[in-house]
Amino acid sequence: MKKTEINLISDTITRPTKEMLSCMMEAEVGDDVFNSDPTVIQLQKKISTMFGTESALFFPSGTMANQTAIKLHTQPSDQLICDKYSHVYNYESGGASFHSGVSCKLIDGNRGMFKADQLKGMIHDPDKYYLPTTRLVVVENTTNKGGGACWDYEELVRIKNICEENNLSYHLDGARIFNALVAKNEDPKSYGNLFDTISICLSKGLGAPIGSLLLSSEENIQRAIRIRKLFGGGMRQVGYLAAAGIYALDHHVERLKEDHERAAVLGKALESSNWVDKVEPIETNIVIFQLKEGCDENIFIQLLEKHQIKMISMGEGKLRVVTHLDFNDQMLDRVLNVLKRIER
Repeated sequence: MKKTEINLISDTITRPTKEMLSCMMEAEVGDDVFNSDPTVIQLQKKISTMFGTESALFFPSGTMANQTAIKLHTQPSDQLICDKYSHVYNYESGGASFHSGVSCKLIDGNRGMFKADQLKGMIHDPDKYYLPTTRLVVVENTTNKGGGACWDYEELVRIKNICEENNLSYHLDGARIFNALVAKNEDPKSYGNLFDTISICLSKGLGAPIGSLLLSSEENIQRAIRIRKLFGGGMRQVGYLAAAGIYALDHHVERLKEDHERAAVLGKALESSNWVDKVEPIETNIVIFQLKEGCDENIFIQLLEKHQIKMISMGEGKLRVVTHLDFNDQMLDRVLNVLKRIER
């Protein structure tokens, strides 16, 4: 990456800080397939304590953690319910059908979030044998395609009650859960008590180079170990990467507020641009916006790239920028100046 490049494609493009690299190089390691890597064990205990769950398991990716959760809770021919913007449906290569043989029933929510009342009408009667059996409900917090939106906790509780009434499992795709926790000043343990499984990504806002965790009961995690191996996710001296996760949890959570503040500033600047028609509400570090009718998004992106500023199209006329650990105030000022200079 060029020193002058400003990459706002995602918060996954960050690189470890010097301090994080130092912790990685000094990590004590073992063979995690044999459950003998002390740094991995430390990370798993740390995150499960934070969220008040019995256990946790380290994964190489958030997709693998989510797909493991789906397989834990379902059998082939079952059905899961999620929002139409859900990551497990849109961005995991059809893994739910491939790995677990389940179908996805989609709710037309708002910015990736749906209401408990919407869920009620989606659940199949288990006595109707000709319908897929509804088995699992998946929510995503914050919502990626929904622009970093945060769920209302009380709505999540109402959904939980419906899950219990209908004997459904409840999974949280918490890839950016710490963004939500910081934005809404919430307690991680309230989420640990609410969901049957939670996936958490370390390589997005927290700035680790790789890794996600699945949190659940001890029984579920023991089953998840076998599924992770089945998916090819068994790792050896992975404590070097787990050390990055420990450092991120210790040092990179509260600073997420800075990402949120910079995203809000970017949003206001985009609203003032005569290229932009609409900026979606901004709660965390993701800014999604639409260009005015007649504006070519490829031309807009190319104009920014000439100034070495990168962003991404999400399709359906939506563009996205994401603030992150490697995006500082000096870079923010530069982006603001460029947006002023590329008037139509």
